[in-house]
Amino acid sequence: MPWFKRTKKGIQTATEDKKDVPKGLWYKSPTGKIVDSAELEKNFYVSPEDGYHVRIGSSEYFEILFDDNKFKELDKNLTSKDSLNFVDKKKYTDRLVEAEEKTGLKDAIRTAVGKSMGKDLVVACMDFSFIGGSMGSVVGEKIVRAAAYSLEKKIPLLIISKSGGARMMESALSLMQLAKTSVKLAQLSEAGIPYISLCTDPTTGGTTASFAMLGDINIGEPGALIGFAGPRVVRDTTGKELPEGFQTSEFLLEHGFLDFITHRRDLKRKINLYLDLVLNRPLREKVEKTA
Repeated sequence: MPWFKRTKKGIQTATEDKKDVPKGLWYKSPTGKIVDSAELEKNFYVSPEDGYHVRIGSSEYFEILFDDNKFKELDKNLTSKDSLNFVDKKKYTDRLVEAEEKTGLKDAIRTAVGKSMGKDLVVACMDFSFIGGSMGSVVGEKIVRAAAYSLEKKIPLLIISKSGGARMMESALSLMQLAKTSVKLAQLSEAGIPYISLCTDPTTGGTTASFAMLGDINIGEPGALIGFAGPRVVRDTTGKELPEGFQTSEFLLEHGFLDFITHRRDLKRKINLYLDLVLNRPLREKVEKTA
């Protein structure tokens, strides 16, 4: 089964055709709005005319969240191994090499620590461009290590989910990451260290079934697809037509799965406002320009 496939009016977009950041001088949003790529970048990669949040990766989120884009990356050279000698149309090892060459990433997540509005914050951000943001052993291990760093240093943790689910090439090893990450996040909760979950487009599969819905506060970006199985699978399984907007962040907010939805330009301010409130700190009003 594909990592992520959204079907609408008979049109299917393959994973490899879904771009993280638009290339070229112009970008066309799904609603047909044309925007200059430079203007899009200045607007936090959100189409100014229709508010469409373009899919971005860890580099862009780090730039938005960390003061002056300064941070220390954690476990940056951790890479996946082919413990099962998995082969489908090609070897898993070949897929890993191709993904690294194409994206410049070591795996589907990066973790870092830095100042956000003057206070320390640990951020773990998934990258959909690396094998569909699939969750394998490295993703689970880096989340656990980031949480352990938060626990040791008593620093809040933010996880930004953007994933098609568990990585099938690692089979049960991938599924083990659901329990592994959940246990570590429970330790953060017991220690009273805040964990914020941000669900972006798409947040599906094992990611949704584990750490993405375990935040002390769960946030979504506007219009993001969030769910365990995709709409097509749910429709085929239940044999019923789905409500309009099913599995969008707005639908989940209405049904109590999210605490709030935030525009990307407000993300840094709202995350730090929540942290000040929950940690009983003086409110920080000044928002430094980050993009």
